[in-house]
Amino acid sequence: METRSVDFSSSSRLRGAAASLLIAASCAAPVWFAASPAAALSEIQCEEPAAAAPDGDPSSPVTEVPLPDPLPAAPPAAGQPDTPEDQDEPQQVEPAAPGQDGAVTSPRVDPDQPPPEVVYDLSKLPEPVRRMHDLIVEACKSGDIERLRPLIGTGTAMTQLSLTDIEGDPIDFMKSLSGDSEGQEILAIMEEVLNAGYVHLDAGTPQELYVWPYFFALPLDGLDARQRVELFKLVTAGDYDDMKQFGAYIFYRLGITPDGRWEFFVAGD
Repeated sequence: METRSVDFSSSSRLRGAAASLLIAASCAAPVWFAASPAAALSEIQCEEPAAAAPDGDPSSPVTEVPLPDPLPAAPPAAGQPDTPEDQDEPQQVEPAAPGQDGAVTSPRVDPDQPPPEVVYDLSKLPEPVRRMHDLIVEACKSGDIERLRPLIGTGTAMTQLSLTDIEGDPIDFMKSLSGDSEGQEILAIMEEVLNAGYVHLDAGTPQELYVWPYFFALPLDGLDARQRVELFKLVTAGDYDDMKQFGAYIFYRLGITPDGRWEFFVAGD
């Protein structure tokens, strides 16, 4: 699964943790979401790669060794052109779409395909998915982030909480994402995410998932007025404009498998 981050203003309790996400989306290399207290996106600085040592710098550890002159090219065989025009062109590698190669946590909108149906009716969920959804919401409403621990799981089946590996206790990691020390801000964001509509992705495949919020799978510039109101419960209008420039919703999203396993809760690209 792959990544990036977001500049969400701290004007409400739901937007502080959005801070770490959008700025990384503009960096040249992917940036995994960092386990640091929430800050406004505009305060997040992209980490610049270390500059390569200039040519001829005596401090450079690389020693240049002259290479031998290349061997003369063999003349083309009879009947063959000097330039291999008929050689196959290098194949272009397309970016993975949701549900392919484990990239479902990274938003990709295929403009050539119709968007998935946005669903609000929780009764349409398979029973294991509905049960996990309700358990997470109950834990969020309690204000006690420890109530998420039995839902996260352990080992290889543990819920993905970051687009990179995390170290240490997963609940402590989630607290570190929150603007407060007890993790209540991240619980509030999670509850708002699960209160939004959802989409059913890759039905009938090994990558099948139910994902909240539905903005994840829709082109942002195609949202209608009602949908933008729903989006602004999670991010600011400025964040929305930034994400449109990036080309996708990259704030928090949550996925549950058809058998009721909590697959991920991540932000970034």
